[in-house]
Amino acid sequence: MVNLSPDTSLGLDWLGGYIYGDTNIQCFSHVHCWQLYGIPVMPVTGEFRSPQGLAATASPFSHADEVVHPGYHKVFLQRYGVTAELTSTTRVGFHRYTFPAGEKSYLAFDTGATLMDKMDSSAVRQVSPTEIAGRSVMAATQRRPKPFTIYFVAEFSKPVAFGTWQNQKLLPVSVKEISGTNAGGYVQFPTKAGEQILLKVAISYTSEANARENLQAELPGWDFDAVVRASRDEWNDWLGRITVAGGTEPQRIKFYTDLWHALLGRRIVSDVDGSYADNTGPQTLVRQVQLDAAGRPRFPHYNFDALWGSQWSLNLLWSFAYPEVMDGFCNTMVDMYRDGGLIPRGPSGGNYTFVMIGDPATPFFAAAYNKGIRGYDVEKAYAGLRKNALPGGIRDHAGYEFGTNATAGGMKYYVERGYVPEDIEGKAMHKDGAAMTLEYAYQDWCLSEFARALGKTNDAAWLKQRSFNYTNLWDASVQFMRPRNKDGSWLAGFAPVGPKGSFNGKGFTEADSAIYTHAVPQDMPGLIRLFGGPEKYVAALNRQFELAAPENFVVPHGEHGGAWVDYDNEPSMEMAHLFNLAGAPWLSQKWVRAVQQQALGDITPSGGYNGDEDQGQLGALGALMAIGLFDVEGGAALDPTYQITSPIFDRVTIRLDQNYFPGKTFTITTRNNSAANVYIQSARLNRAALNQFWFPHADLVNGGTLDLELGPQPAKWGSDSATLHPSVAESAAAHVRPVGVRASAKLN
Repeated sequence: MVNLSPDTSLGLDWLGGYIYGDTNIQCFSHVHCWQLYGIPVMPVTGEFRSPQGLAATASPFSHADEVVHPGYHKVFLQRYGVTAELTSTTRVGFHRYTFPAGEKSYLAFDTGATLMDKMDSSAVRQVSPTEIAGRSVMAATQRRPKPFTIYFVAEFSKPVAFGTWQNQKLLPVSVKEISGTNAGGYVQFPTKAGEQILLKVAISYTSEANARENLQAELPGWDFDAVVRASRDEWNDWLGRITVAGGTEPQRIKFYTDLWHALLGRRIVSDVDGSYADNTGPQTLVRQVQLDAAGRPRFPHYNFDALWGSQWSLNLLWSFAYPEVMDGFCNTMVDMYRDGGLIPRGPSGGNYTFVMIGDPATPFFAAAYNKGIRGYDVEKAYAGLRKNALPGGIRDHAGYEFGTNATAGGMKYYVERGYVPEDIEGKAMHKDGAAMTLEYAYQDWCLSEFARALGKTNDAAWLKQRSFNYTNLWDASVQFMRPRNKDGSWLAGFAPVGPKGSFNGKGFTEADSAIYTHAVPQDMPGLIRLFGGPEKYVAALNRQFELAAPENFVVPHGEHGGAWVDYDNEPSMEMAHLFNLAGAPWLSQKWVRAVQQQALGDITPSGGYNGDEDQGQLGALGALMAIGLFDVEGGAALDPTYQITSPIFDRVTIRLDQNYFPGKTFTITTRNNSAANVYIQSARLNRAALNQFWFPHADLVNGGTLDLELGPQPAKWGSDSATLHPSVAESAAAHVRPVGVRASAKLN
């Protein structure tokens, strides 16, 4: 819940928070989360200028004075001669400030300051000589439609004098409580040279009382160094789920940074007792997560950005390395369905946000259930996902929709015609018919696999047939997916890749036809047939990678409409792995290694991640590429598999959670691994020869070993096994009957 760190740039949805190239720190705030922010603290000395705003008291700093590792941040504020140290528990920020000697030493709480976005109002008051408390109300944003309140309780290690301000004016010292707009509070104390002042700030999104309970439960004492050790140990335990040996030092640094990023999406918003704020209705209600027999929360409640595209990143990594996180996310979404009637796409502050498009929760749940992660109300989850797959569900809420009519997602057209046309009614930022059609078709297949697992055979058949709606966008004359108009005609002026600098190709969400054409993970054999067979498909896909290689497989963020391959955004994340399913696994091995190094391998602060590192999705993808495991189908198949590419490490050990899986560890080893030896020559799974490029998820979670021998030249290993992959047999059987739109909606 607490993400305590310095803020160098404020008031920005993008490029806000801690920006490495900035030279001034404006405050240390406690929340850096999807559309959530709050409770800034700034130590100052000398003339007190905090009422004039955070920019007025910003201090220069140098990276030479910083020490940063998981659970700890230390930096020197040059303007004030103050050394700041930060650590935290889950719900409590812990500060240690070393001050110079002086009578005018302060800690300012600018509770009404604009951080990521504007504040509606705030309040702060003195509770005792060593405690203050209050709240900040975040104003509604474009993405989070309702205001949201964060409550806090702050304790000091010594008695303090308390004061307030409002509208840039200090109020009389007799005023011990202030509320409204542009309000804030401060504490003052004399300090000796080198004196350390400790501060604990606990937060809650439900009440001040719960913030105090969070503080008492998690941090009753004052041993700062012990909390640093505990936080570091906890992070080491999380990161140590996967241990690696070999590779270069930069590769190991990037791998664990990737794991760190892949875990930053798990922003807890429930209290120690399981209370959370529900904003799905007209007013905020305090709800309770499910408790175990001992009265403890079974899972936290989470806040998260849309899971759009996570089928190729978080869904895969979390499902074998962090199953309890996946379980917690599933519980959160079921809670929101119970509370508000919809399984969400990207909840923030208990709100439905309608960020991005489609229903990415469906592949998330399908992967969780089919991999044995089932600690939630499964039937209620299925009911919510089925509702989302019909008109009026979450799919009908297009990306960043404006107004209240849920029509911009075009589900009535999808159901009636088998595709979503362009320029349909409704107002939204992401209203892209071709992208919606392709994503809905994949999500239909995922829900079909979930239904199959639950024995819902009629639903499974209906949804499986609907998953072939992607064929309605295939224009054989151009060999690409092409948007359609309402009358069924092709969109005029089509080009698979738009001009450089374009945000997206018409009809496609933050991408173009060259990328979305390959977004058929549910039926790669069918897509390959549309191209004219494996050889033609491989040639077309390989050409795209060759065109993208000089630009390191990325384009400048926000210019996704001009890309052949775009590894700085979600729609492109599976592309290098598609060669496996087209009978050319050596090309997956080649291009995955190239993308991992060129697009995802940088460890410099200015280039470590290109584009949208949405809640760790690029980090998760980088980690998966580094260990050589992936699944084009997103883990959603009834019997999920992992497709293999060459790891960059000599040894990878995955420590399995035995609350979920029977095995203890799964180990991947390589022989002759080097930057040049990227091609798999042979493989053994549990000491038996493995001649195919995939293996079942069950083999991983039962524990065992995968041994790979690498070499510098492409080998035939696995090239004859594409036709044996489970998806191929299912595709052939499904295509016995013609698929496409209904006869009543003929296409030109």
